[in-house]
Amino acid sequence: MNRREKIGAIRKALRDGKASIGSWMQIPHSSIAEILGRSGYDWVAVDMEHGAIGAHQLPDIYRALELGGTLPMARLAQGETKDCKQALDAGAGGVIIPMMESAQQLTRVRDACRWPPAGLRGVGFSRANLFGTDFDSYAEEAQAPLLIAMIEHVRAVDSLEAILAVDGLDAILIGPYDLSASMGLTGQFAEPAFVAVMERIRDACRTSHTPCGIHVVQPDPEQLAQRVAEGYQFLAYSIDAVFLRASATNPQSMS
Repeated sequence: MNRREKIGAIRKALRDGKASIGSWMQIPHSSIAEILGRSGYDWVAVDMEHGAIGAHQLPDIYRALELGGTLPMARLAQGETKDCKQALDAGAGGVIIPMMESAQQLTRVRDACRWPPAGLRGVGFSRANLFGTDFDSYAEEAQAPLLIAMIEHVRAVDSLEAILAVDGLDAILIGPYDLSASMGLTGQFAEPAFVAVMERIRDACRTSHTPCGIHVVQPDPEQLAQRVAEGYQFLAYSIDAVFLRASATNPQSMS
C-alpha cells in the first residue's frame, strides 16, 4: 500500500465534502488488524490511549492493516513528542489527538509530527521509510501526516474557533462520551444541553469549512448512515472489541 496516495485520497474526499469512514482497534493482535484491514475501511485508528497496545506492537499491526489497503492511524495516548514520534516512525499515516483544548496545544502536536522544515520531529531511519530505503519519498510524507483533533471537553468548545484555524488540521473528531462527561452528563446524549453543544461544534466546523467527525461506537449501519446524512465526514465505526461483543453474545442467554 502506498501511504502517501492513501493520505492524499482521504484528504481529497474530505475536501470534496465526502465521508471517510474508518474503524477503531484496541485488541493488541495483528490478526485483528488483518481482519479490519480487509473490511473496506479507509483507515483504522490503533488506540494507544484506552487500548492495551504497546509501541513495540505497532509495526506488525500496521503491516496487517496495510495488507488490506487500509491506512493505519494512531490515536495517541496524549500528544507528547515521544507519542508522535513512536507512532509515526512505526508507519502511521496520521494521528488522532485526544483531549485537544487549545490552538497552542494543537500547534505543538502538529510540529512534533512533522519533519523539518514543516515541523520539529526528529529525522531518522525507521519502519516508516523502510529504514532508509524510501527515505526521500517519506521525507515528503513526513511534512504533513494526517492531523485529527479530538474535541472531548467543554473547554475545547470555548476555544473551538482558534483550534479550527490551526494550519494543517485535517478534521476534528468529537468524543461524545468524554464531552458529555465534562458537562456532568455522561452518556446522556439526548440532553438538550449536550445536543446544543454538538450543534455549536458543527456550526463552527461549517463556518470554517473544517470536516467534522464522530465515533459511532455501536455497530449500527443505520446510525452510521444517519450520521453521514447529518454531514459528519470523518467517522469512526465501532471498535474491534465492540464488534466481537455484539456478535459473540449467546442469544439463548437473552431469553
